[in-house]
Amino acid sequence: MSFLHTQESYSMNLTTVKEATTIILNNSVNFGIEEVDFINSVGRVLKEDIVADRDFPPFNRVSMDGIAIAEEAFNKGIRSFKIEGIQAAGSPQLTLKNTNNCIEAMTGAMLPINSDVVIQYELLEIKDGFATVNLDTVKSFQNIHKKGLDRKQNDVLIPKNTLISAAEIGVFATVGKSKVKVAKQPKVIIVSTGNELVEVSETPAEYQIRRSNVYTLVSLLENLQIKADTAHILDDKKTLETKIASFLNEYDVLLFSGAVSKGKFDFIPEVLDNLDVEKLFHKVKQRPGKPFWFGKKTVVERSRSAKTVFAFPGNPVSTFVSCLKYFYPWYNKSIGLNFENKQEAVLSEDFYFKPNLTYFLQVKLQQENGKLIATPIAGKGSGDLTNLVDSDAFLELPDDNSNFTKGQVFPLLTFR
Repeated sequence: MSFLHTQESYSMNLTTVKEATTIILNNSVNFGIEEVDFINSVGRVLKEDIVADRDFPPFNRVSMDGIAIAEEAFNKGIRSFKIEGIQAAGSPQLTLKNTNNCIEAMTGAMLPINSDVVIQYELLEIKDGFATVNLDTVKSFQNIHKKGLDRKQNDVLIPKNTLISAAEIGVFATVGKSKVKVAKQPKVIIVSTGNELVEVSETPAEYQIRRSNVYTLVSLLENLQIKADTAHILDDKKTLETKIASFLNEYDVLLFSGAVSKGKFDFIPEVLDNLDVEKLFHKVKQRPGKPFWFGKKTVVERSRSAKTVFAFPGNPVSTFVSCLKYFYPWYNKSIGLNFENKQEAVLSEDFYFKPNLTYFLQVKLQQENGKLIATPIAGKGSGDLTNLVDSDAFLELPDDNSNFTKGQVFPLLTFR
């Protein structure tokens, strides 16, 4: 009975996933704005409205190769039109001098003055300088893209806080925005700790493993266009304190992987406390990733008000899912993007998980009848890094149940 009471008390002292998410989002940071060359802005977040510098199209634009005529002449019964000249794309606007005549007009060209209909070549017979029309009726402004039809001058073409893609690049070029204002990226360092870790290029001893979590996080941040630095620190309290103090001065965000649990050499929480980093929570009611630590250090004398610290557990799957669940939405809110996860999937089979914890279940995804189906992938715990290769996402199972039945819908964290 006392064991059960201890377990329940421990569970109650943990921060829930919902509480942790709220605390993290409430501590988002505005990193400011910078100007970049428009061609290098893909994947960044726009921080200004892009407006039309003129009407679009800026003139009555010919949309088919053919002849430009006056509708009035056609309605008078004229079907054979003398050709006065050729209106080419990129050339000054011509004038139809005799409205009973026509001007050949190319796609993209300005519509000649005194004309209001374009008839494509496929419906014409051209001979001896005359174009004969094989039509019974025409419509006013037929095959003409009217001036200002798409957008008017000073219309907002792209609102700020838009994630820039190739589509936006074309608009920047069209309106002459050679430089655009975007959200400044945070300066981030990813830190691993532990005497058991060696570099990727090294051959580990029997008691060692290669650094992998750092590079997983590097790749996850590259998806957000963040180029993070990396560092490794051995399990020495004094060294940790010296180096982390330096990192807090230089970087906006510190991401740790490891040394936040209850081990004899898990010094990160103590070191952060010594460096006046405020703990906002430590240990979350979830699996994997329960030892997760989050905090901030306020820096009043600097232009940026806080340094943010995410200290993830060292097990690979814990680090991976915690970054997706917590760092991604924090970053998105910080730079002005939507940060709410609306993705969901249907559980493909019954699943049982006993502990009173939110469980991030690794799943394989497939589409069936327009629904996203999530099939559990068996793993060997949060240290089973290779199991991620077989998965597409994490299904977030709530902490208020143990039996999850086929057909239930749950939130989804995708990474493919």
